[in-house]
Amino acid sequence: MTAPATLASPTPDLRAARRRLLLDTLGIAVSVGAFGLVFGLAARNAGFSPIEAVASSVLVFAGASQFAAVGYIAAGLPWAPIVVLTFFLNARHMLYSASLAPRFREIPFAKRIVMSHVLTDEAFALSAAHFHRVGRLDVPGYWIAAVLGVFIPWNIATIAGVLLGGAIPDPSRLGLDIVFPAAMGGLAVGLTTGRRELVAAGAGAIIGTGMSLLIGPALGIIVGGLLGPLLGMAVPTPPEAPASPDSDLAGTPVAIDEAIAEVEGLGSEAAP
Repeated sequence: MTAPATLASPTPDLRAARRRLLLDTLGIAVSVGAFGLVFGLAARNAGFSPIEAVASSVLVFAGASQFAAVGYIAAGLPWAPIVVLTFFLNARHMLYSASLAPRFREIPFAKRIVMSHVLTDEAFALSAAHFHRVGRLDVPGYWIAAVLGVFIPWNIATIAGVLLGGAIPDPSRLGLDIVFPAAMGGLAVGLTTGRRELVAAGAGAIIGTGMSLLIGPALGIIVGGLLGPLLGMAVPTPPEAPASPDSDLAGTPVAIDEAIAEVEGLGSEAAP
């Protein structure tokens, strides 16, 4: 029996798609590393021990929520509000999982639990673009995006930031916080392939930014993530080209009578 192409012998098209995914992953890994370095520095400056900071990156593994939690803990906020606020900030991951769920339906439940733990903004963007290119689920491609592109760089950078400790008193002065949104913006451009995607991305960005400025980033992300796709779905799709009555292929007219006559003529010539 021949081994499945996704595991033992990937097809040339799949290999090319994975090479492109690796290139995209390298760029994201740089931004994730920069972001993780800032988190490690911020955690140490907020009084986290090295074990607490590293455990946060391994077990929580949610950059924005980790940053928010560091700020809340440094401000002396009780644990219950921290849990609630970081839950809402991370609620956007439910949108990611709902989008990917149809492709992962056949994956065993225990494996999906592990895969869900490493699902982040970057992992979703990378894997969704990769699945769109190959037209199906590619489990090794998901691990490339989530583990090589995000989990490993984030945790290595966190350790580096923790080891640097108080050497940099104000991590925000590094200006590394711009790397993450710039990288995600580049991935979003690659996923915008039509009018609906363009409207969804634009409306989501405008609504999310406005709500973040008015109320807060946690609610802004959720509202923008929900309303943007709804507005995109409301955009009418362009009409399809009408099919020719003489053909099964839309927009490709074929003279059926002439084709039948030609076939019959060939048949009579071939008869003894």
